[in-house]
Amino acid sequence: MNCDVCFRHCFIPEHGTGLCGARTCENGMIRPASYGRVTSLALDPVEKKPLRHFYPGSMVLSVGSYGCNLRCPFCQNHEIAQPHSTEELARSCSVLSPEQLVKIAEDTRSRGNIGIAFTYNEPLVGWEYVRDTAELCHKAGMKNILVSNGTASLKVLDAVMPYIDAANIDLKGFTDRYYREVLGGSLSMVKDFIREAVRHFHVELTTLIVPGENDSPEEMRALSGWIAGLDGLLPGKDIPLHVSRFFPRFHMRDRGATDVSVVYMLAEIARENLKYVNTGNY
Repeated sequence: MNCDVCFRHCFIPEHGTGLCGARTCENGMIRPASYGRVTSLALDPVEKKPLRHFYPGSMVLSVGSYGCNLRCPFCQNHEIAQPHSTEELARSCSVLSPEQLVKIAEDTRSRGNIGIAFTYNEPLVGWEYVRDTAELCHKAGMKNILVSNGTASLKVLDAVMPYIDAANIDLKGFTDRYYREVLGGSLSMVKDFIREAVRHFHVELTTLIVPGENDSPEEMRALSGWIAGLDGLLPGKDIPLHVSRFFPRFHMRDRGATDVSVVYMLAEIARENLKYVNTGNY
């Protein structure tokens, strides 16, 4: 059977997994092998997602599972996003049903928690768990945040959309070459995902600046100009952009951290088109 979560359309044999490592085939049906399996759980400031314009000063219960459909060579969470063995990692995970996770979220309301953030790995490779948990979270009167690479079909977005209140979506660069050759992704799929998402819930975007890859003024001018042209609940120029600094990680240790001056320079260029541009990850 072929998976339909993203552009890869992985063929998954019975009891096998797709490239993301989180989806399998059982009895001829594609299902999330990662459902309910939790690798990370923490109460975080909402600003760490990062979100600057959605309930600032609040806390959110952040939950992660395992697997990702990109292959970023600088992944900060590669232990869970790109593990050597998803089967071994899955066996070591905690298991939390949607009901159990929402109960934990409710129990932390007294500590300023507003809801649940699905983050750390790519949550949409296990979108069914996001949907089921987020629906219960809404019924409990709490909010849902999605932190995603945006590499998912509009069918997947439609499935979770009614239950998502805010998202930070990676727009990792603005060239097909960078997405295809460095990240193993699809810029066109991410653009389609963002274009639809901004019509339905609060969206902030993040671009990690990698030296020698996506750090030219021309690319930032094109990227921020595209954002400014988006039509959503707000004019595109009001969509916040986070410009972040790269640090050598995982397989990409062949270059130093991004110069802070470059991050500031690119942020200034983005401000030619956008009202809210934040710098960070120092």
